[in-house]
Amino acid sequence: MGLLLPQFGIFAQGTGAHYFLELDVRWDVTPAELLDSFRRLRAPEVSAGGINLVIAFGSDLWRSLPGSRFPESLANFREIMGVDGPSAPATQHDVWLWISGSSPDVAWEHARAATELVRDVANVASEQAGFSYRGSRDITGFIDGTANPPTLEAADVALVPPGEPGEGGSFVLVQRWVHDLRAFSQLPVEEQERVIGRTKGESVELSDDLKPPSAHIARVTIEVEGAELEIVRRSVPFGSVEEHGLYFVGFSADPSRFARMLSRMFGTSGDGIRDRLTDFSRPVSGAFYFAPSQNALRELAGSE
Repeated sequence: MGLLLPQFGIFAQGTGAHYFLELDVRWDVTPAELLDSFRRLRAPEVSAGGINLVIAFGSDLWRSLPGSRFPESLANFREIMGVDGPSAPATQHDVWLWISGSSPDVAWEHARAATELVRDVANVASEQAGFSYRGSRDITGFIDGTANPPTLEAADVALVPPGEPGEGGSFVLVQRWVHDLRAFSQLPVEEQERVIGRTKGESVELSDDLKPPSAHIARVTIEVEGAELEIVRRSVPFGSVEEHGLYFVGFSADPSRFARMLSRMFGTSGDGIRDRLTDFSRPVSGAFYFAPSQNALRELAGSE
């Protein structure tokens, strides 16, 4: 296979505008027709001009493509019924596209071009524009992604290791979280910090005696035999003045990390403790995808 290359957009930094698309493949489309159509995403109007494009596939579709190498752990997202009411719905689709660039008009233009090029085989099931907010902060005012691994270690966290099925690819968790920003903003800053588990200004983790077991950081930080189970977060804010929140995007070499994180957030991990953040933010979508390596994509698409 030669040098194993991931999809570089997974790790691209400095992009302030984002566009996320989820597509459903038409039931009457053959795998050959699908691949013929998706080869068009190489076109300059989609993949050039300072744009990063990441493409990922749902479990059922990826397994159906001839020649695809799929990890056995690849599966669809399933609804999570949480403790005391909050839940995480499943809204699985076939294909996920993430287009990021320097400005909203460029991101939208390339997203529209992408959908037009594959419209003969797939329909747009959902779309969401996202943006960078005050230097990588969530719209709650807290810095997002503080726990991400250092840049040089991100690939080890996000990518399936060489020699394993799906090598160089990455498992993706996508969720759209809607914030009750009005309710959260009514909390004193000290209480907001106890909800998150970090200080609002400098994103310093609270000491154990100040950080409740229900704090967001306490629920999503998981250690096994002294080692933290990390993921690479690439989430961005979205929304209008009426509905707004966080478009969560996580990449991992192992999808079980997502399952453990979500079970702890929604109180189904055995201790009955639910993430306090779910009192102020709720997911309205949820899907798992697999972002193959560039090598795997090229093998599927062919050399022409």
